[in-house]
Amino acid sequence: MMMRTDTIAAIATGLTDSGIGIVRVSGDKAFPVIEKIFRRKDGTPIRLEQSHTVQYGFIFDGEEKLDEVLVLVMKGPHSYTAEDTVEIDCHGGILMMRRILETVLKAGARAAEPGEFTKRAFLNGRIDLSQAEAVIDVINAGNDYALKSSVSQLGGSLSEKIKKLRGEILYQIAYIESALDDPEHISLEGYGDELKAAVERMEGELKRMIDSAEFGRIVSEGVRTVIVGKPNAGKSSLMNVLLGEERAIVTEIAGTTRDILEERIRMGDISLNVADTAGIRDSEDVVEQIGVSRAKSAAAEADLIVYVVDGSVPLDENDKEIIDMIRDKKAVILLNKSDLATVIDSEELAGLTGKTVISVSAKEETGLELFENELKNMFYQGELDFNNQVLITNVRHKEALEDSLESLELVKNSILQKLPEDFYSIDLMNAYARLGSIIGEAVEDDVVNEIFSRFCTGK
Repeated sequence: MMMRTDTIAAIATGLTDSGIGIVRVSGDKAFPVIEKIFRRKDGTPIRLEQSHTVQYGFIFDGEEKLDEVLVLVMKGPHSYTAEDTVEIDCHGGILMMRRILETVLKAGARAAEPGEFTKRAFLNGRIDLSQAEAVIDVINAGNDYALKSSVSQLGGSLSEKIKKLRGEILYQIAYIESALDDPEHISLEGYGDELKAAVERMEGELKRMIDSAEFGRIVSEGVRTVIVGKPNAGKSSLMNVLLGEERAIVTEIAGTTRDILEERIRMGDISLNVADTAGIRDSEDVVEQIGVSRAKSAAAEADLIVYVVDGSVPLDENDKEIIDMIRDKKAVILLNKSDLATVIDSEELAGLTGKTVISVSAKEETGLELFENELKNMFYQGELDFNNQVLITNVRHKEALEDSLESLELVKNSILQKLPEDFYSIDLMNAYARLGSIIGEAVEDDVVNEIFSRFCTGK
């Protein structure tokens, strides 16, 4: 991949009024650029300072003093990008940060593209591609588990697994090629059985990682959750309580919710992508019928169904329909309106549905802690140790692992069919290459560009 080595600059903190703002500069001319605009009393050039030191002074645009700043000096290769890097810590007003960035650009830098600092870290070999992708995952993490998983991957947990597997595959390729080149000294007698055993071990590792992808999606993206129930059961009230704001319209009129309302909610360590749906009941209203149909479709695709039951009124045919709908789904039943006289027995409802029933009151906001604990037990059984466990949270990684597994299956089939050893090498090389694409070896330029285009400017 062609790499631009010019000096880049960007605001590295959010564009909002804050106590501190950071303008980051990286490249071969980072120090000469800063020396044009940074002044301090002793006049010592920045390039003569030791790496990883902080210098105090002022930023000037010509003869105009812009701000009193601290400048962090990081000399390559011991920096985030592995290039000479300077970070200007200035006052955090939006106007001030923009003025300083404009001054840096006038001094000879150019505006960085989205993700270009991390892209340079990858291209300069400081991190591999899976670690670079983990950077954006850390930034976008929506819960503690997603953050821990991303930090683990940033530290190289996935990279180490992939490199170990590639090393084992490369050993087998080298052995086959050596034996074919020098059959007098290296025998392939009985090698097929040895290779088959090695391939099966590698397949086991790949399958474990692939199997973790669904859980990894839930950790990183959140649990696709649909709230269902009859009209006026308290679904929208529950939604508002979980959000902590009046987002859904709540009235005494049954059937107020006609369409799906979607929100992202964090409950402790768990992220829920929640859809509040129209109340499920038979209706002559055409618009309400459409809402009910959409509710059923959303429930069919959900990771979790939260069935809200009005505990103050008996179950009816509409409840029976919902119970049939959730029977084979992962679901929790919230027996709502526990602040009123309850006519539904929670144990009988649990026996009827086979699901956990939790008494709550959306009005008084009670029972929600029990609900949160139930979700944690349902999706995160036990505490996760991200020092030892690798979760696949990236679709690109999962596809590469599946392709590698398919190639190893072809190797095994070739062994069973007693085909020549050349066939083994071809499929082993394919598995090796696809695993390499995860960490960025021999990956196409457009894939790399697409990955970094999703980053924010300044990172």
